[in-house]
Amino acid sequence: MVLLATNMRAPIVALGSIAPVVQDALKISEFQIGWLGAVPMLSFAVGALISPTIGKRFGLENTLIAMIGLLTVGMIIRTVIPTWSGFLIGTLLLTLAIGFANTLAAPVIKQRTPKHIPLITGLFSLTMTVTAGIVAGVILPLSERVGWQWALGGWTILGVFALFIWLFLRVRLGSSNHQTVIPTALGTSDISMWRTTFAWQIAIFMGLQSLLFYTAASFLPSIWVSKGLSTVSAGQMNSVFQFMAPVSILSLTWLINRGRPIQALAVFAAVLNVIGILGVSYLSTDLAWLWSGMMGMGCSAIFTLSMILFSMRTYTTNQASELSGMAQAVGYVIAFFGPLGTGWLHETTGSWSVPLFIMLILMSANVVIAWLVSRPVMVDGKYI
Repeated sequence: MVLLATNMRAPIVALGSIAPVVQDALKISEFQIGWLGAVPMLSFAVGALISPTIGKRFGLENTLIAMIGLLTVGMIIRTVIPTWSGFLIGTLLLTLAIGFANTLAAPVIKQRTPKHIPLITGLFSLTMTVTAGIVAGVILPLSERVGWQWALGGWTILGVFALFIWLFLRVRLGSSNHQTVIPTALGTSDISMWRTTFAWQIAIFMGLQSLLFYTAASFLPSIWVSKGLSTVSAGQMNSVFQFMAPVSILSLTWLINRGRPIQALAVFAAVLNVIGILGVSYLSTDLAWLWSGMMGMGCSAIFTLSMILFSMRTYTTNQASELSGMAQAVGYVIAFFGPLGTGWLHETTGSWSVPLFIMLILMSANVVIAWLVSRPVMVDGKYI
């Protein structure tokens, strides 16, 4: 799972970090670069929508192995076909594979390590974040030394290594595609996630977090520059936002393993986002690091909590897969409109005030949703 996680954000972050270099090398427009940035969220949503059915048909682990292979192929295509069409096709393939992996990770964790769901989920989320941070920091200087194609394509080795290990373990350990037996008194296995209140709550909970995360990742430095920070300082605030994730994930995992109530942690994470947006919008820029860090901690905690709830609030691995797929499909569609809407509102109004105010309202609503979604209830509404 850790090896899988190393491949799930690095290819996206790597391209974003050297986008100007790639744009210049391929002679493509800002619009085309924008599409490369928008493709991941759409692919994540499509992958999340169709992956539960395919995972159920061919087996969760078999499907994940195929997706690791597809992800690796996508990275290779982007490297060896240095054209706009090559980049678009490669990005579509690898992000679709990541969309599958996003969804199927939770049921596999539930299946293989049912007694350690918070720990393994936290480790999985932490690995994605740390790997992305490392890649973001080294990809540009690496491209200056060995060229952008080698710098971008070199991470393919992680995909090859992960594929080899997964195939090896699949042969050695066999399949785990069995289902948990559900006593009739506890619930039923044929729950439609699209008609379940809990599923829609967690979809919105995760979606609003993703909307804030991708909006901040796109515009936070620009917002801080408009409020008087230097370009260098504004860039550092983006780093603070990104690198608070490991602190958040480690703290969250530790607290859950110590028996702290998930509901309190979920509400606290949502409140961190509210305070962060409030600080960015109206409070002192002297504490820009604090407001940026709060948003980073809140977003990472909510993402990890959502992954944990996919497993802990379902009875079977199929249910976990279906809940994960439904919630992430809806969530990434919501997230897609974050950077898009924020950019449009900024261009229309000439100010960040309106998009920030709307974001503050949405994050305040997510506090209520956090309280609802983290109650001790299963997906069918039965209390634990």
